[in-house]
Amino acid sequence: MTDAPSNILLVDDDAAVREALMQTLELNDLNTVPCGSFIEAKDHIARDFAGVILSDIRMPGRDGFHLLRHTQNLDPDLPVILLTGEGDIPMAVEAMGQGAFDFLEKPCAPDDLLPVLQRALQNRALVLENRRLKRQLETGDPAARMLFGTSQLAEDLRTRVRAVARLGAEVLVTGPPGAGVSKVAEVIHLMSPDATGPFVKRPSATLDAGALDAGFAAAQGGSLFLDEIAALPETTQYTLLARLEAGGGARLIAGTTADLGLATQEGRFNTELYYRLDVMPVRIPALSERPEDIPVLFRHYVAQAAEQAGLAIPEIPPDHLSALMAQDWPGNARSLMSAAMRFTLGMPEETQETAELGLAEQLARVERSLLASALGRQNGRAAQAAKALKLPRKTFYDKLARYGLKPEDFKRG
Repeated sequence: MTDAPSNILLVDDDAAVREALMQTLELNDLNTVPCGSFIEAKDHIARDFAGVILSDIRMPGRDGFHLLRHTQNLDPDLPVILLTGEGDIPMAVEAMGQGAFDFLEKPCAPDDLLPVLQRALQNRALVLENRRLKRQLETGDPAARMLFGTSQLAEDLRTRVRAVARLGAEVLVTGPPGAGVSKVAEVIHLMSPDATGPFVKRPSATLDAGALDAGFAAAQGGSLFLDEIAALPETTQYTLLARLEAGGGARLIAGTTADLGLATQEGRFNTELYYRLDVMPVRIPALSERPEDIPVLFRHYVAQAAEQAGLAIPEIPPDHLSALMAQDWPGNARSLMSAAMRFTLGMPEETQETAELGLAEQLARVERSLLASALGRQNGRAAQAAKALKLPRKTFYDKLARYGLKPEDFKRG
């Protein structure tokens, strides 16, 4: 997910009130844009404003009602919170009917103000994220439409897929179980010069020479995807190598969740075939390497599940997303998709264990995920990962030792 909105457009004609509110907001890490009138504020109000509006109702000239109507016309989903003086409660209730997000009585204590602002900011974050994903689906290429995530690792994956797809050579797609090897293979096909041709899938474990030839014949002019290539029978490996050397017909995309390099070292996979396939490798990162993508993926899967089930998309509480991020997800996207389906149907037991953990344990899990994510983004380079997290090296290494993380495990070659 993109950075959460933290901007507050503060509109109040009383300079003393404005200054006091600014101090409260900025002490709580909220970026404040102060304005003394609607005229001053209107240039900041836009459909893509990454924040919310906090405005007084009674102001000389164009008041809070005018500001609310102006905002509603530009973006009905931009939260406007109104500040009311004594005796203005009926006006504030009327404003709620016209679309105001909430109202607060002046003077308002930080304990009353901040929860309302945080709720509005979370609402705004969901709206902006959903719009971004919708634009991506409507205007993006297959990599943008089908491979979700806003982390650097997700962007690197999309870039790699685009690059190898254009070249037309054999591709080896690797990733942990449930990461979506087949889906990435399909995206490569859709972005290849032969995208209009067929995309044929075959499980490797059951292929003999005849079935392999039949698969290539069915994929003529397109792509043949061999799933779990490590399980391809030994005799069929020789047939496949000969077919690739002869060339022509269909592009081969191989996928595996196993360590094909290790299988080659142990004599379980043909060395020549491995090096032929490994010229164009595409590695899918595990969710544990990019926990910041979990909310994006979960929202997408929930929306997908709701559409399939004919249900309204349920609201996802922030603490639920935090619990999801605190998990390792060894089943990766597949298990996250199952959790989204259960959540949509009102059975979110997937995160029950995490939700029952103490705060310290939940924070520890999130911290471990973020450390792993930083190491993954930096290809196992510990010094750069520490710098990215703004941690002293000693502190960084102490944390790695605490969670049993080894930088060399995150090197991608």
